[in-house]
Amino acid sequence: MASIISGTAAAEGLLADLTRDVARFSQVHGYAPTLVAVLVGDDPASHIYVRKKIEQCRKVGMESVEHRLPADCSEEDLLALIASLNADERVHGILVQLPLPAQIDSGKVLDTIDPRKDVDGFHPVNVFRLSTGTGGLVPCTPMGCMILLRSVLPDLKGKQAVVIGKSNIVGKPVAMLLLEQGCTVTVCGRHTRNLAEVCRNADIIVAAAGTPHLVKGYWVKAGAVVIDVGINRIALDDGRSRIVGDVASDEIGHAAAFTPVPGGVGPMTIACLAAEYVQAARRRAWCWRRTNRHSFSLEGEGYGALLSGAKLGAVG
Repeated sequence: MASIISGTAAAEGLLADLTRDVARFSQVHGYAPTLVAVLVGDDPASHIYVRKKIEQCRKVGMESVEHRLPADCSEEDLLALIASLNADERVHGILVQLPLPAQIDSGKVLDTIDPRKDVDGFHPVNVFRLSTGTGGLVPCTPMGCMILLRSVLPDLKGKQAVVIGKSNIVGKPVAMLLLEQGCTVTVCGRHTRNLAEVCRNADIIVAAAGTPHLVKGYWVKAGAVVIDVGINRIALDDGRSRIVGDVASDEIGHAAAFTPVPGGVGPMTIACLAAEYVQAARRRAWCWRRTNRHSFSLEGEGYGALLSGAKLGAVG
């Protein structure tokens, strides 16, 4: 029977370490790490996401500020706000909630954020650093995937990994992190020929295609580890709906372990976002210490070990 990798439990442990680290940071420097979230327009889902992120950060002792701009905000006004936040030494992390209104170029906005404050890891500088294994801030969902994966497979060197999904937010960063850990990585899409056969040879499957139950049981070999990033809402016969992943989890009892949906990668995403805010603050405060070729460690042993091992650790 496959083990369930609980993202809820892992997130609670990470947040506990993070709370202690924020308290130490605040005691040493006289201020708490500060996040500014920028929300443009009235999209209900965006409001919910921002509220959850702010609540999580405040829960661990961070300062969180929300800037709300109207839906008809001009690109120039938004860029001016970001420029002011870049220049403000009291701000350690900047998050611009996507999607943005049609009149605003999202790429231009994200490129304007100071890469040292880019807690989403979308700035080209951070993308380059990730691709070259030289540090930088990493998108929170890929970081969460790696922490959960390493909780059951501490040594990834030599593993065959398949990533289904090629997005800049999840698929590509996860593939880069797996490569950095010594995996042989195949990146696929939903329409990849012989996708089932490709998956059957994998020790690790990361499903991030956004397709309900795409990965069937016969795609997964015995003993594989499956990380399900999908969050899909499907309709039920009685008119209600439920959330399912990209993996038919009831068919993979022969796997070694898998992340459930809900309760897997989702809880880790927001926890890792809070971790990135603290990472940005500590780098700004010159409180990092070098631990190996590509990683930094925080004072909290558990938190530091997870981050250094999962997202920046180098293969010798």
